[in-house]
Amino acid sequence: MATKTSNTNIPPILIGTSGYAYSEWVDAGFYPPGTGSARMLEHYARFFPVTEINYTWYQMPKAPAMERMCRKVPEGFYFAAKLTRTLTHEVDPDGWPVQAARYREGIAPLMQSGQLLAVLVQLPPFFRRNPQNRRYLAKLLDALAGLPLAVEFRHVSWATERVFTGLEERRVALVCVDVPDLPDLFPPLCRVTSPDLFYVRFHGRNASGWRSGKMQKQFDYDYNDAELADWSRQHIPEMTGRAGIGIIFFNNHVRGQAPRNAQMLMAQMAGW
Repeated sequence: MATKTSNTNIPPILIGTSGYAYSEWVDAGFYPPGTGSARMLEHYARFFPVTEINYTWYQMPKAPAMERMCRKVPEGFYFAAKLTRTLTHEVDPDGWPVQAARYREGIAPLMQSGQLLAVLVQLPPFFRRNPQNRRYLAKLLDALAGLPLAVEFRHVSWATERVFTGLEERRVALVCVDVPDLPDLFPPLCRVTSPDLFYVRFHGRNASGWRSGKMQKQFDYDYNDAELADWSRQHIPEMTGRAGIGIIFFNNHVRGQAPRNAQMLMAQMAGW
């Protein structure tokens, strides 16, 4: 298992991508020709200090796999991990506490090594703010207490001061999203609700493809310098003063835009 890393050594801003194991990134030129999925993380870690583990949304993390990931990356590399979909999108009303316990066990090696910066609780658009969902979210956050939590809402009904105050009381980070300007979608509010962490996700601004039902259209977007400059010059500096660490991920992965845009933002912020 990796040696535990002190949080005092973590840079104040870490930029990476949402997932890294994309075969299309070979075609896009980010990965060398012939790079297989088993070698992608090692190559990715040469360019970025952090990644968001995507596959833990599809399947429950297992401790041996997490330990192998720790061994593949250099010292000073960190992770955020998505919460599994059985706790956010396909919830069993009676069985979810067992799922939460399994997630804790599976992700434990990253906690023990000091490399887990956040667990991303990504909630679906149909998870609207109503009494039943409010109760479930409160119980879920209680069940995961002690993990570094960040919540991403996808419906505008959660954009209220009462929700933000509740997250602040729990020291849970509100995920700030860059998304298309569409009705009912949670807006890009740069509200910092945890003194420990702020969390930003760039999904792209493809309004025509966002609700297509096809991921290849939804996240097909390439940010330009001016769009990223709004973040590097204004939003990110403002959030940096309110939290100890900031992690920023690009999710526009379809044609390799994510690593390119992440490097663009890193270049803009290099003078900090």
